[in-house]
Formats: sequence, C-alpha cells, structure tokens
Amino acid sequence: MEDEVDRLVAAWRRERPDLDVEPLEVLSRVSRLARHLDRARRLAFSEHQLEPWEFDVLTSLRRAGAPYQLSPGQLLTQTLVTSGTMTNRIDRLAKKGLVERLPDPSDRRGVLVRLTPEGRDRADEALAGLLAQERAILARLSGAQRAELAALLRRLTAPFDNIPG
Repeated sequence: MEDEVDRLVAAWRRERPDLDVEPLEVLSRVSRLARHLDRARRLAFSEHQLEPWEFDVLTSLRRAGAPYQLSPGQLLTQTLVTSGTMTNRIDRLAKKGLVERLPDPSDRRGVLVRLTPEGRDRADEALAGLLAQERAILARLSGAQRAELAALLRRLTAPFDNIPG
C-alpha cells in the first residue's frame, strides 16, 4: 500500500537523484504520525473538556499515586514548561476545581499541588479515551509488530530523553 511519503520520496528522488532521501522514509512518517496522534489526543481530551496541557498536568499528579500531589518544581520537571507557565496552569486548573494548593509540611514557604476528586475522575476518563484512540491507530499492527516498533522507537528517543542537565 502506497502512502503520501512514498509519493514525496519518489518526487525527491526524481528531482534530486544526487541526494540520499532515505531518512525521509522513516522520519517523514514519524512526523505525519505525530500530527495524527495530536489530533487523536485533542479529540480524546475535548470529549472530557480538557486541553492537552491540562491532561499533562492532571496525569502527572495522577501518576504520582495517592495522595496525588507534587510540588510545582516536580510538575515542571515532568511537563517541561517554565515556572511562569506552570504557575498559570496551576491557577487555571485550581479555578476549575481540578487541583488545589496546599502548604508543604516539609517547607513552610512551599506549596504542594494536589489533584481533587473531580480532577482525578477527569484524568482517568480522558486517559481511557486516549487509549481507545491510540488502540484504533495501532489496530493494523500485530502485538509482535507493536512491540518491535516500540523497541525501535525507544532506540531513537532514549538518547534525547537521557541528556544530562
């Protein structure tokens, strides 16, 4: 079965036979798949009245385990945003009743951000919706193919995820 990347690569091979366009065969597909995944994520989250950034913060707290709380600094590390952005996000989620700020018992000046019961429910429901969307995307692959693809992608992404600093 031919896809858009096959047509793109064929055109470049015709127009620029002097270049090795083989990386496009993999990375253009990864890029196109990322756009499809972004659409699927947005659909899954919108069904639960969440923005992607809201899902990221709520699920960071949910994955922390009971009592579902982290410091703003820990949330920064997990979501890769600036402190100003995180403060704004926490404010907006608190206004919606999805998180609450609590004093940090180990640091009088610090705060902890805790998931509310409603925030937990929304995170859980949105995650279930996301997984349904992602299962549909992967449905054409066998279990063995999914495992192989995951292993290959891990080899590509691990060096980026393990850069010191």
